[in-house]
Amino acid sequence: MADSDPDFDPSRVDVVTFDSYGTLVDTDSAARALADLVDDPAATARRWRRNALLYSVVAGYVDAYGTYADLHRDGLRDALRAEGIDLDEGRLREINAAYRDLDPFADVARGFERLADAGYHPSILSNGNPEWLDALVESAGIEESVATVVSADKIRTLKPDRALYVHAADRVGAPPERIAHVTAHWLDVQGAVHAGMQGVWLDRGGQWPSFGPRPALSIESIGEVCALLGA
Repeated sequence: MADSDPDFDPSRVDVVTFDSYGTLVDTDSAARALADLVDDPAATARRWRRNALLYSVVAGYVDAYGTYADLHRDGLRDALRAEGIDLDEGRLREINAAYRDLDPFADVARGFERLADAGYHPSILSNGNPEWLDALVESAGIEESVATVVSADKIRTLKPDRALYVHAADRVGAPPERIAHVTAHWLDVQGAVHAGMQGVWLDRGGQWPSFGPRPALSIESIGEVCALLGA
């Protein structure tokens, strides 16, 4: 059920933006690309993902931008090295390409349709590089309903840098305070809130930490925010 937090104000929402990886598509599904390499593909896939997220935050902090594909390739290399496996660059790129074909969550396509039909211009705000995001839009089946796809690669700044959210607001044509940003990631909620958006946490099975401001709204499916917005 949606959290009835009074901080969420549907009347202030003109546009709904979404994170991508872990929010629209399941990063755990990358484990299948590791099936022939490691004893526990699921655990290695989670480490791969955690590495990449950590590297993205540090890259943003020290102004050392890398594409999301490159950051995930580095994360994969180190996840495999932890298992005693050292692959050449060509093989790493081949496995890393699994992120172009991740499984979409079941509520994504219909949720985007509902929001589009109601005039909320559902859009994507992602660290992902454009080529990966093109593939994501296709695999998630939202080609006809997504309004705008905003990649961090355009301004070479990664989440949770406030500049990326301000850039996204400009791209979708609404001020930050008129945007609800839906994401499965605590860090992304923090960035959105800092930029003036209403941060909506989509619980895909995680745990909300103690540090930082709470989201304006906590939900377990995209359909819940659709209902609150009358979509």
